[in-house]
Amino acid sequence: MHLETLQSISLNGSPGRPNDDRYGATSHLAWVIDGATDMGAPGLLGGQGGAAWLASAASQVFATAEGSGDFRSTCQGVFAQIETRFHQQKSRDVTAAWEVPKAAFAALQLAPGKLSVAWAADCPILQISGDDIRWCTGTPNTGAEAADALALGEGIGATQGITGAVLEDRRAHRARPDHVALSTNGQASANVTSYADHPVSEGDELLLMSDGFASLVTDYKRYSAGQLAEAVRSKGLAQVAEEIRAVEAEDAACLRFPRFKISDDATALWLRVAAG
Repeated sequence: MHLETLQSISLNGSPGRPNDDRYGATSHLAWVIDGATDMGAPGLLGGQGGAAWLASAASQVFATAEGSGDFRSTCQGVFAQIETRFHQQKSRDVTAAWEVPKAAFAALQLAPGKLSVAWAADCPILQISGDDIRWCTGTPNTGAEAADALALGEGIGATQGITGAVLEDRRAHRARPDHVALSTNGQASANVTSYADHPVSEGDELLLMSDGFASLVTDYKRYSAGQLAEAVRSKGLAQVAEEIRAVEAEDAACLRFPRFKISDDATALWLRVAAG
């Protein structure tokens, strides 16, 4: 068995703003990395923001990883290499816990008859086996972040900037010791990563997403998991992504759907399991 790429897409949240998502696939591994929005100006890693640095580093390490029968070991090797790169490339010491780069991620490894998945935070994977459509990474839920945005004030995302009291709140949230995310600390990343194994067959399709793409299901309730799978199959990723941006444009003040940005980076990787 091996993985075939059907389509992929990755859109930045707004024109002129860097995209902090990364994704990729080999014959047996695939991944999506969603760098968490930086809470300050670049400096820790030179002129590059921490979110972009971490997403790029993680994607590069996954691309060269040698899959093993134990996907947990594969991921832990990735986490250790990210930590090593961080200490080699950082420009200065960390001065506040909130500036440590963080990211959500989801990754998978294909073996004969078995799909192993790993994830932290809110990047989901959808497995499509004929009429059997299921989340491999647990049912995604972004309700807590929406509740935080609502509690901090209506329409806070309308300027596409996080400032003032909202910035301080988000920095405190990012600095929490129990914050679930991929980071530059290998052991911390290992501690918060979840794993699962699923049966897989030739012809199955897999959809790896950042939360910005999954928002049609989680935040905007336009599709169920099954309806999203059907939309991707019938329309393709680009047209589905246009639907996301249309919903967000209609709610540019972030009132109907409370959130911290009008539009988030949106990434999806659509794969098929093939013989051989």
